[in-house]
Amino acid sequence: MTNTPLERGRALTGIFNPTLEQTLAERYDQDVPDFAETLIEFAYGRIYAREGLDMKTRQLITIGALTALGGQTGPQLEINIEHAHANGASKTEIFETIMQMALYGGMPAAINGLNVAKQYFEKAGATA
Repeated sequence: MTNTPLERGRALTGIFNPTLEQTLAERYDQDVPDFAETLIEFAYGRIYAREGLDMKTRQLITIGALTALGGQTGPQLEINIEHAHANGASKTEIFETIMQMALYGGMPAAINGLNVAKQYFEKAGATA
């Protein structure tokens, strides 16, 4: 593993979403300088890179949290479904994680999450 949180974050996202930092920078850095770098450093280099949980588990937890937060998190939910799938989570695991959130975020939140997942899998042509 690399030394700094930014290096760890870049190494980690380089595995499953190599264009994430560039995409974030193009979208946000003009208005909020260094936003992309900050997100990569903090979220991926300090949180996701921690020991104790594998990446698939971390991504399923993130899907659960974003689902429970509700429909306003749709874009973030979609990218994290993509990341979970890239890290070995099956379609069934992703759908079951979302369904579990019906207990904590309510049925509307679960329905919104299921719709995002369905759109992702339809777009990706993924069946597994």
